[in-house]
Amino acid sequence: MPLSRFKRLKQVVEDNTTQSGKIFDYSVQILILISIVSLTLETLPNLEPETYKLLYAIDLFCISLFTIEYLLRVLVAENKIKYVTSFYGVIDLLAILPFILPTKVDLRILRSFRVLRVFRAQHLTRYSRALTKFRIAFGLIKEEIVLFLIITFILIYISATGIYYFEHAAQPELFSSIFHSLWWAVVTLTTVGYGDIYPITTGGRVFTFFMLTIGVGVVAVPAGLVATSLIKAGRIMEAREKSEDEN
Repeated sequence: MPLSRFKRLKQVVEDNTTQSGKIFDYSVQILILISIVSLTLETLPNLEPETYKLLYAIDLFCISLFTIEYLLRVLVAENKIKYVTSFYGVIDLLAILPFILPTKVDLRILRSFRVLRVFRAQHLTRYSRALTKFRIAFGLIKEEIVLFLIITFILIYISATGIYYFEHAAQPELFSSIFHSLWWAVVTLTTVGYGDIYPITTGGRVFTFFMLTIGVGVVAVPAGLVATSLIKAGRIMEAREKSEDEN
């Protein structure tokens, strides 16, 4: 491909401040919405066979264009590895995975993540800045989040084990094993409490009280971590912008 044509293609694909770039970007967004609507319509009951065929054709058309777009973005990327492993690169790949890797599980719903690309549009820069702030924030607390998740999984297992020994004899059909008790542990520690499984013994109820108390922390701790990191991320972004202005 001649260099001038390559630069032109790169400008269209990556620069949405130009007229051609905007047309390309908005066309992709329209395709995303069409694809999501098509997927949603397919779930309606009692559709005519002709309607299913039409929706399948629309889906095939959209996914083909998504695949071409992904390959174009890889082609024009200066650092191809960096793009493929980047946030938007992963989103683009997820959008075409159902076409590349047919599975029994319908993965087409993953295309909805492509809506996030709309934040790259010029008039939505403030939202792109917000996404950047979230990325910095989660980068600041990723170790804490990982540690918190590990501790949460341990607490869920301890909760399932504890309620099993308290309730198994009284409710063998509901708490028949630790595996069956895991559902109770999850909904209790997350303070959801569906009420479909609950303790009836004194020991089980006392144990549940303590688990519910711990569950408040399970919900509150990550919220506090994210809030604090967002404040720090905002200060980091302000410092960077100030430094760029001075330079």
